[in-house]
Amino acid sequence: MKTPGQIEKDLPPMRVLRQRASVPPPVDVAGEIERQWETLRKKVELKPGLSVAVAVGSRGITDLSTAVREVVKRLKEAGMEPFITPAMGSHGGAAAEGQMEVLRLRGITEETVGAPVKATMEVVPMGEADGIPLFLDRLAHEAGGIVLVNRIKPHTNFVGPTESGLIKMMAIGLGNQVGAEHYHRLSVIKDQYRIISTAGKELIRRARVLFGVGLVENQDHRTCMVRVAPAGEIEEVESGLLKAARACLPLIPVDEIDLLIVDEMGKDISGEGIDPNVVGRDVCAYGAKRPVPQVTRIFVRDLTDGSEGSALGIGQADFTLKRLVDKMDFKVTAINCLTSCCPESGKIPLTYETDREAVAAALMTLRPYSLEDLRIVHIKNTLELNTLWASEGCLKDLEGRSNVEVGKERVFMKFDSSGYLISPFTGRC
Repeated sequence: MKTPGQIEKDLPPMRVLRQRASVPPPVDVAGEIERQWETLRKKVELKPGLSVAVAVGSRGITDLSTAVREVVKRLKEAGMEPFITPAMGSHGGAAAEGQMEVLRLRGITEETVGAPVKATMEVVPMGEADGIPLFLDRLAHEAGGIVLVNRIKPHTNFVGPTESGLIKMMAIGLGNQVGAEHYHRLSVIKDQYRIISTAGKELIRRARVLFGVGLVENQDHRTCMVRVAPAGEIEEVESGLLKAARACLPLIPVDEIDLLIVDEMGKDISGEGIDPNVVGRDVCAYGAKRPVPQVTRIFVRDLTDGSEGSALGIGQADFTLKRLVDKMDFKVTAINCLTSCCPESGKIPLTYETDREAVAAALMTLRPYSLEDLRIVHIKNTLELNTLWASEGCLKDLEGRSNVEVGKERVFMKFDSSGYLISPFTGRC
């Protein structure tokens, strides 16, 4: 292994890459819901006095509290009695109190959205569909109506006409740990898209779902589309929103990478901590196979505070730092891994005290290379990819890509006196 003083000499010069995508403009979320409300009222019977469970997930969605607050406001104006209920499967430690805390951290409280927050992990069996058992959160089942609020985006484990959004929230989110665990276990032997799609659509038909609110975020993580859809139109609307969301999905513009350095991972960044759509690998046995990018080694450096100790997805990495491991809540991580039937996702990679040690170790496991052809890419996380660093060996992949601006200045990775890499994205180690 290279000694700490040598490693800088074994790293190639880097270039700053800036991706110039066509970014849809942001919209006024409250205004969009207000604009679409009258059309919705013509299609959905909103009965005064009816209790309504507004289902909200655990994802870090930019305008989540705004959307939920506007939905609550409109339901109240219609004389209904809304309350908020978590729709997040096993997140929050698979405990009602933990899920309410996750909502609080996402800005969802009675004070912020104008409706009480209620939670339970109990479910009600709802029969079967095509041999797939159906489960529904007890509070949602007891309510007179259900409203789904979620972001629409590509899923980390499967590909289909609908992926991460309202239909999945109905199956996995409102199925609580029981439903989430069962569907993921079933994924070992059956296609995950078919399981979730079948369960979600059938639950929408059988439960008292009134409507759903789908949000799409652009490359700058600002809401660019909002659609309010009655229950019978959710599938069609979500399918259209997914196409728009896929066009906004930030990707790494390099197809072959020897070493990918990721500053941070977390469930607030991706359901898998490190988004397989971005890094091209998925450790789950049932995960979708993606041809690009082809990444030989991944080194992840830290865990976000917003992940609340869950390091689901750490198994995608080959190297990490002790500080990340020290932040892990092993119980929460285990619950997430077992519920998703993917223990591989929680496997801890080779762990080092400093970045200098980890990078030196990673270089030992690569193909024979020269500094000129070594392909290193450095990103902040798999959600923020407008700016990234890439070694000069990657530049051939960028030829002819008009949407990528390559910096002219050569830059180099810098370590502090303790051996920690100074992030070009934050200026901190």
